Order: sequence, then C-alpha cells, then structure tokens
Amino acid sequence: MNAAVHRGPRRSSGFTLVEVLVALAVVAIALAAGLQATGALTRSAERQSEQWLAQLCAENELTRLRLERQLPNVGESTTNCIQAGRTLIVRLSVLPTPNPNFRRVDAVVESATGPSAVRLLNLSTVQGRY
Repeated sequence: MNAAVHRGPRRSSGFTLVEVLVALAVVAIALAAGLQATGALTRSAERQSEQWLAQLCAENELTRLRLERQLPNVGESTTNCIQAGRTLIVRLSVLPTPNPNFRRVDAVVESATGPSAVRLLNLSTVQGRY
C-alpha cells in the first residue's frame, strides 16, 4: 500500500507581498525619522555658530567703546560686522544711569540676510568714566 499521504497545501519558503510591504513601510518610517533628526541637528549647529559669531561682534563693539577711554555719548549707533563671511548688524544703544559717571550700553546683534533682520543676541554692560 503505497498511498501518498496528503498533508495539505504545500507552503513556499518565501515572503508574501504583504510582509514585504510592511517591512518597506517600517524602513521608510525609520528613514524619515532619521532624516528629521539629522535636519534638527544641522539647524542647531548653524544656530550655535550664528550665536557665537554674534557674541564676537557684540564683544568687539563693546571693547571698541572701552578702548576709546572716555564715557560714551548717549544715543544709538549701527555698524556692520563681518565674521566668517557673514555680515551681522550691531546696534549699540547708550543710555544714562542714575549715576552720571556710568552709562548703560546695550548691544543687539541681528542677521543681515533675508528681508527681515533676525535678532541673534542681546548683550548689556555698564561702562564707567576713566
């Protein structure tokens, strides 16, 4: 009795189309999340670089005022500062204080690119009479 034993339909050893599509969807979602994270890190590094350059510009202007070795005049002034090939705008505001021997100096640094200036940094100090 050589009868063939029927054990049901024979299964192939490959993946079904649905399994392949689900795997592709999972990979696509993981790649999209990685791309977003990379973009966020790039924007953060650019912002940090802009902040550092703005800090240099503000400190340079405040140092320039100190090197004049006289009490700065009350008022506002604007200068351009070029750092690492980028042009930044430094706005100095000199304000009186209750003590006439001191002045408050505010430095605001803005980017010069684009239609509207973006404020990057505010730095304030008090400068006295020499």
